[in-house]
Amino acid sequence: MTTVRGARARARIEITAAIKDEARAQLAAEGAAKLSLRAVARELGMVSSALYRYFPSRDDLLTALIVDAYDAVGAAAERAAAEAGAERPLDRWTAVCRAVRAWAVAHPHEYALIYGSPVPGYIAPQDTIVPASRVGLVLIDIARRAHTGEGVALPPLPEALRPEADRIRADIAPDLPPALAVALVAAWSQLFGLVSFEVFGQFHRVVEDRDAFFATAARRLGRDVGLLPRG
Repeated sequence: MTTVRGARARARIEITAAIKDEARAQLAAEGAAKLSLRAVARELGMVSSALYRYFPSRDDLLTALIVDAYDAVGAAAERAAAEAGAERPLDRWTAVCRAVRAWAVAHPHEYALIYGSPVPGYIAPQDTIVPASRVGLVLIDIARRAHTGEGVALPPLPEALRPEADRIRADIAPDLPPALAVALVAAWSQLFGLVSFEVFGQFHRVVEDRDAFFATAARRLGRDVGLLPRG
């Protein structure tokens, strides 16, 4: 009986992976808004009722793909941070940013699913929050280590921004100064703005050496967070 259950579990894993792979192919061909469980089932040679046992609705399948994408880019960021662990904070920051960009360029349709236009009629559930936080948490950790180590260099926080800064700090990093929390949110949004411009073609005929351009821009974002250059 244990052997049978194990075979069933393996089969379920394999079929789930095949469904996701076909759904990703549809994302690349048609976009997320046109994702269809019936079309996925047809391409896999399944009846729709069989596929519904794995994903009861289109939104369930979308959520699974979204979680996978967030986990993949998050894992890329975490690996880059670990591999650059002996480097100075600014170098670790740049390495993480470059890893995020590399993943996005290699997986443009999955990137578009999580950072592109919202899918009509789809509301992301709570299940997506933790995976979506992984890249941000890596960047916060780099800033935190710098703050408690060699320190960070940030300009004074404008008084008009202090209430919002206090709220942001309470939400994302209660142990960090408000100015650093604000700088992190700004840098995080600018990082994905840079990546999105490249992935969605906005740099066409504007930026040619995109590797050098991005590395410089990512390093500047680290400086904006107060990370100190190599002395």
